Amino acid sequence: MQQVRAVVAKAKGEPVSIEIVNVPDPGPGEAVVRVQACGVCHTDLHYREGGINDDFPFLLGHEAAGIVESVGEGVTDVAPDDFVILNWRAVCGNCRACRRGEPWYCFSTHNAAQKMTLTSGQELSPALGIGAFVEKTLVHAGQATLVNPAAKPEVAGLLGCGVMAGIGAAINTGKVGRGDSIAVIGCGGVGNAAIAGARLAGASTIIAVDVDDRKLGWAKDFGATHTINSREQDAVEGIQALTDGNGANVVVDAVGRPETFTQAFYARDLAGTVVLVGVPTPDMRIELPLLDVFGRGGATKSSWYGDCLPSRDFPMLIDLHLQGRLPLEKFVSETIGLDDVEAAFHKMHQGEVLRSVVVF
Repeated sequence: MQQVRAVVAKAKGEPVSIEIVNVPDPGPGEAVVRVQACGVCHTDLHYREGGINDDFPFLLGHEAAGIVESVGEGVTDVAPDDFVILNWRAVCGNCRACRRGEPWYCFSTHNAAQKMTLTSGQELSPALGIGAFVEKTLVHAGQATLVNPAAKPEVAGLLGCGVMAGIGAAINTGKVGRGDSIAVIGCGGVGNAAIAGARLAGASTIIAVDVDDRKLGWAKDFGATHTINSREQDAVEGIQALTDGNGANVVVDAVGRPETFTQAFYARDLAGTVVLVGVPTPDMRIELPLLDVFGRGGATKSSWYGDCLPSRDFPMLIDLHLQGRLPLEKFVSETIGLDDVEAAFHKMHQGEVLRSVVVF
């Protein structure tokens, strides 16, 4: 058992606090990871605001990289001193999704971090089954993915959630390929990652849509060939005008609201693909003429975690980054300390940063 500092959300809507938490020794199939860096993600703010569930107190943080300190019985994929990215979906290999060859839909619920407690003994609910705003964390070994240690932790950890979600939405879910056109609605961290992924895949027309010119400027840095401020121009008409009146082959909704999903649906080409990667709230509803759904053909997909397989995608994307082909460093707006997470939530909510990253 070890005791370390951590960021904890104790009650709905209240500022987070720094607490001392207990980290048990790893059991069978588990690993203790010394966290080196962890990104501040919107999902952590959703947890703090009670938007996920009411299982307070939450151990926040999940977008992380670090060094394996110790492993439990039966762990063979990682070993002490390995540099790893944490992921919140430990593929089990046995569920129906894994058995049918689609492990990115794995139904596993491995959650070793749930054994971590406050010093009072009260159990903590780890964000996305990880809990990484902490000096050391206990995870299922399948949540630790070995990657090239040449990558900086503050960059590598971003693949643990938002950046992977965006890149995967474009490449894995949307199947963007050479010469394709893509429009991305919402140019925060996830949306700009989708733009970076589309550029990496060879898309020829990459259209960024947002209501904030600052975010559209970021989108150009990641490879957008065109931008549309949807406060000033109709997004659907703008996308059609940039694609010979047809609409884009793929449209990614990185916002997750009824109005943006509707824009994405009508801005795609006939038989094109809409990808929803922005996370809606439980109360949201959409209404579309069923004849339009039928008549426009194509596909409407949701993208969970960018339909990624961490063991396949994380090492590949880190290698592309190290080759200079994937500018992950551009997502890091600032590096901060553990005590600065609450202020980082405010900056994120105001749209002032792509990612604040806690560095230990």
